[in-house]
Amino acid sequence: MTLTDEKRFDLLVDGVPYIITAVPFSFNDEVRFTVRINGGDEHVFTRDSELGALRAIDDDAGVLPAGLEEALSEKLQAL
Repeated sequence: MTLTDEKRFDLLVDGVPYIITAVPFSFNDEVRFTVRINGGDEHVFTRDSELGALRAIDDDAGVLPAGLEEALSEKLQAL
């Protein structure tokens, strides 16, 4: 994967389908992801070293269902 390569994938979390678009970008020498959910809500994911996972860090991150954030973290780490 190179930076700015857009990735599209579907997730099914707790019976709810999601269409995801993720674009990696570099910020302070680390890779972050801009993630768009169902063509609307956009979130920024970065590595949380304490949790060993990617987490949303934008102002609206609190509205993400925990299961969706976890599934996105797993999928983004596998890209």
